Amino acid sequence: MPLTCAEADQILADNFAPWVRALRLQVVETGERSALLRLPWSPELAREGGGLSGQALMAAADTATVIALSAALGGFGPMTTIQQSTSFQRAVVGADVLVAARVTKLGRRLAFTEVVLTAEGEQEPAAQASTVYAFPG
Repeated sequence: MPLTCAEADQILADNFAPWVRALRLQVVETGERSALLRLPWSPELAREGGGLSGQALMAAADTATVIALSAALGGFGPMTTIQQSTSFQRAVVGADVLVAARVTKLGRRLAFTEVVLTAEGEQEPAAQASTVYAFPG
């Protein structure tokens, strides 16, 4: 049975540090091996010049990966980021960001994902990330 948005929101509430929850990420959609989250615009997350900070975008990508992997696994379990590479392509100013994570390979010990972060209403990504996660045990 697929992970529901309500279950994914509960994963966010139960398993993430307060500073990550302070990003106010919202689960928009989950799929068999994917998740779409919304990072609401906030001037508190902006850097000098008004663009959304890279740290906020990277945290959103990492968090969306956990939700996508939880969807692929049928629920949340122990996992840890072992690599994340993020490329920033354009500034996001005054817009929410849609964070689309997709599991590209799911193994017993490692998982690989691709994450595309796009300012709402835009066609071109603001950033892209690839992640590698490990499942301890």
